[in-house]
Amino acid sequence: MCDRSYPKKLAFQYLEDLKNEFERVNGAQIETAARPYAFIKFDTFIQKTKKLYQDTRTQRNISKLNDELYEVHQIMTRNVQEVLGVGEKLDQVSQMSSRLTSESRIYADKARDLNRQVSFLD
Repeated sequence: MCDRSYPKKLAFQYLEDLKNEFERVNGAQIETAARPYAFIKFDTFIQKTKKLYQDTRTQRNISKLNDELYEVHQIMTRNVQEVLGVGEKLDQVSQMSSRLTSESRIYADKARDLNRQVSFLD
């Protein structure tokens, strides 16, 4: 449908624009169309829109690509922040685990000392 080097986002945006305009203009007539070329007038819109999308360097197309890039950037930023948050939580769990290990050793030592003291009393 287009060259491999053409941005996919623009290609899909082109198709989306065609679909939306076709539904807006001809939506009510779709079910009643009796002949294959009932919507031949729509070709004018297709050709005009095609010209707009042919040059990927036009300001309109660059703006659309930049909007898409911004959305991807926002998603990636959110994902990185979530990963960092999980990392911080893992650090906290690790610190708690270390403290628990240390305190359990102290408890075991004290329990051993108490058992010795009790055995001396018997």
